[in-house]
Amino acid sequence: MSSDIRLAFAHPEARAEASAPVDPRDRISLRDHVVEVEIGAFQAERGQTQRIRFNIVVEVRAHPAPLEDDVDRILSYDRITEAIAAELAQARVNLLETLAEGVAERVLKEPQAMRVFVRIEKLDRGPGALGVEIARTRAAQPLRAFDAGGEESDLNPLVAYLDNTMIAAPDLCAQLDRLQGAGLPVILCVGMPPEPVAQTGHRAVQRRIDLLAIEQNAWRLAARDDRCLVVSSRTEIDFAMRHGQMIVWAPSKLVLDSTDGPNGPVRDTVALAQWLAEHVAAARLAVPDGLPVPSGSRVPHVTLAP
Repeated sequence: MSSDIRLAFAHPEARAEASAPVDPRDRISLRDHVVEVEIGAFQAERGQTQRIRFNIVVEVRAHPAPLEDDVDRILSYDRITEAIAAELAQARVNLLETLAEGVAERVLKEPQAMRVFVRIEKLDRGPGALGVEIARTRAAQPLRAFDAGGEESDLNPLVAYLDNTMIAAPDLCAQLDRLQGAGLPVILCVGMPPEPVAQTGHRAVQRRIDLLAIEQNAWRLAARDDRCLVVSSRTEIDFAMRHGQMIVWAPSKLVLDSTDGPNGPVRDTVALAQWLAEHVAAARLAVPDGLPVPSGSRVPHVTLAP
């Protein structure tokens, strides 16, 4: 049996483990939690209850302080079962997919929760279990700002990934004009530079070298248009967004300082841009046509206009 097939039928905990970053997060799980509820889109499912089974795994942020054996310092299992109960009490739903999305959203509102895997199965609709499984990641809270009238509102930026062809294109300034025309704060992300990057064979060192190479590419972009401001920290990003500046992201500081950094190698720069989009609660992520975007993000992605 291939690894993909094995994981497809394994418990969500196995899927969480297989997709964990180099420094994996702590995980808590709820197994085989069965409730009776009225659910389903078919007429035969109306007016009667059926058993559904929940298996949920939550990846959590490590607590920086000593636990001191205090339940208030951790994400309690009760919060998972309460999320299920609250979602079931909200309204009757037709689809397991709808229920799974609602439960995942409630779990991810917990401060410690960073990623959740939810599997829900109907146990009484056939000889086997019929179900759905989803994985969702936490999106950061948007930056708040005051408009000219003194009203507070969210600042949800547009994160745009520019590949090397777009950076070198003669119409780069026109592309940046179009991005600004969306009426949102703009954060530009770039990939690895076109030149070869030194290889060390040491994973941690290579990660830093690759991040610095991306930053060199960010400065190359900034040199082509005076509107572009290279920034590295979340404080700089927030300040620049509040003042309407076009940002080019230099990733080293934010990635290396984060307790919930990108899961994969930083050379996967589209995934890195998606991670930033989640980190700043972006309205959307724009990428060049044909570039694949990793699934499972709460931030919608769109294609950059040529």
